[in-house]
Amino acid sequence: MTLASNQLASATERRKRLIRMCEALPEVTVEPVNEHLKISIRKKTLAYYQFDHHGDGMISLVCKSNPSDQRRMIRTDAETFFVPDYLGAKGWLGIRLDLVEVDWDAVTESLRRAYQDLAPKKLAALLD
Repeated sequence: MTLASNQLASATERRKRLIRMCEALPEVTVEPVNEHLKISIRKKTLAYYQFDHHGDGMISLVCKSNPSDQRRMIRTDAETFFVPDYLGAKGWLGIRLDLVEVDWDAVTESLRRAYQDLAPKKLAALLD
């Protein structure tokens, strides 16, 4: 599956928006890894931006989560949320960023939860 040119244009804007969201979190770093991004807090990975990961045709955010939240989110909206390859077994949550309408509130909330789970308590408290 290949991505259409209109998807690529949209992907650029959505990637920029995601980077701004991540950089607004204290001490978060966003580093390129090929066409993907690794999003970390003090060397702990909280999410990945994935672009056509292993040719799956999707643009997504794969975010640290837990199995119960992962199942709940997928049950709520199976079009937006999915179990990502490799990390899904550990409860990580995939969020589609290539749909016509992206649920940015869900993206924000998932990033916040992952951040609060991984960040030192003093940093996590800054989001309250």
